[in-house]
Amino acid sequence: MRPLLRAALLLLAVGPVLTGCISSFEVPGPEETTGSVAVPSVPSTPVPSPSPFTGTVTIRDFSFEPGDFTAGPGAVVTVTNTGTAAHSLTAQDGSFDTGPIAPGATAALTAPTQPGAYSYLCAFHHFMRGILTVA
Repeated sequence: MRPLLRAALLLLAVGPVLTGCISSFEVPGPEETTGSVAVPSVPSTPVPSPSPFTGTVTIRDFSFEPGDFTAGPGAVVTVTNTGTAAHSLTAQDGSFDTGPIAPGATAALTAPTQPGAYSYLCAFHHFMRGILTVA
């Protein structure tokens, strides 16, 4: 018998059994009890949103610090190069670019206005990477 036909027949034979098992499974609600033990309800805790980035991205030893950061839409981000070679902070999709930053120099970039995650790199050293999250 062909493997595909064998698999289809097996699915037809076992499928109803699995469906019955899944449909009869119920999870106790917050006020229900299981035996003599009460199932406590879990309070929902709001997850804080990341605060917008207000610092400076520092290029040091061929890395961005911080490499991943969050900025508000249209926020101006300062980038300082403390290394000994020229660097840039360039979006892979071309939405922002500091241009070349000489050693000891500072540049600014404007974050995109659309929320999302933007991968970036150094145009001179492609192994230098990070993510700017606009939120």
